[in-house]
Amino acid sequence: MNPSIKIIKTDKAAPAGGHYVQATVFQGQMYISGQLPVTAAGEHTFNEPFEIQARQALKNLLAILEAAGGDPSHLLKVTVYLVGVAHWPAFNLVYAEMLGETKPARSVVPVPELHHGYLIEIDAVAVDPS
Repeated sequence: MNPSIKIIKTDKAAPAGGHYVQATVFQGQMYISGQLPVTAAGEHTFNEPFEIQARQALKNLLAILEAAGGDPSHLLKVTVYLVGVAHWPAFNLVYAEMLGETKPARSVVPVPELHHGYLIEIDAVAVDPS
């Protein structure tokens, strides 16, 4: 790997489950990999209601951001993949609650399915907080 690329890893978010890292930092930007609603201990939550899955996915994303020294105000762009556009209003409520006054650019993309049968996945780009 390029020595100027910094890897971010924390045990406070779901571990990387494939050939990727939780996040990378390069030239002032942080790229957070897609976060499914898997707990930091690796427990799956695909049988839980949508709101619990949304909270867990956001919790993972924010834990990775925090591990790099950041907080929601460092977020530049968030992309949310939802199985079923009907979940959009519920997601928006959880998102607003967890991000507070922070309002980064955002895309919400309805998709037919996600890995393990999850209902949500979230990735983001942030300003390097270091």
